[in-house]
Amino acid sequence: MELNGIIFDLDGVLVHTDEFHYQAWKQLADRLCIPFDRQVNNRLRGVSRMASLEIILEAADRSFSDEEKLAMAEEKNAAYRKLLETMSPKDVSDEVVETLSKLKERGIRLAIGSSSKNAGFILKQTGLDIWMDAVSDGNNITRSKPDPQVFLMAADMLTLPPAQCAVVEDATAGIDAALAGGFLAVGIGDAAGYDRTDKPLSTFSDLLSIL
Repeated sequence: MELNGIIFDLDGVLVHTDEFHYQAWKQLADRLCIPFDRQVNNRLRGVSRMASLEIILEAADRSFSDEEKLAMAEEKNAAYRKLLETMSPKDVSDEVVETLSKLKERGIRLAIGSSSKNAGFILKQTGLDIWMDAVSDGNNITRSKPDPQVFLMAADMLTLPPAQCAVVEDATAGIDAALAGGFLAVGIGDAAGYDRTDKPLSTFSDLLSIL
């Protein structure tokens, strides 16, 4: 397989903001007196903001209107973005920067495929934006992973067919989305142990060996 493009999930792959998400959701859940712990938080990985909220509200003792849910999602996002403002290029590992640099030297086109609506902000805060040829995120999709829409749109922005692109994911929903879209599914972190993953990575720089 000839690979000319790589599409990265952002959180958990290039940077790690899981703790920020947890803190922001926890703040909302505590205010609503809804039980929320790290086990529930793990179910939110790779899931859109509104879908994540629905998972949290499963434990609520009453139902909420659509307007209330939108307000809750905005409340969580405001808390999350405040935490994101503390991020800088120091939050990106040397290994990630060196690997991205080598991929660009090889002429590989790079893109983001993330359900997060904050992807652009995170990229700028961390300096990762300079490496990306395209960004497909929660602002331009209507369907969340495991639907492949975010990756298909990224490939389209790169003007490459899915068969020439790898997707790097840390969540099983992302691996399922990559496979559904016809991409090579590369797993890191939890996704490296997923039985549907095409290429597991033990460390980010291993990506250089699959090309």
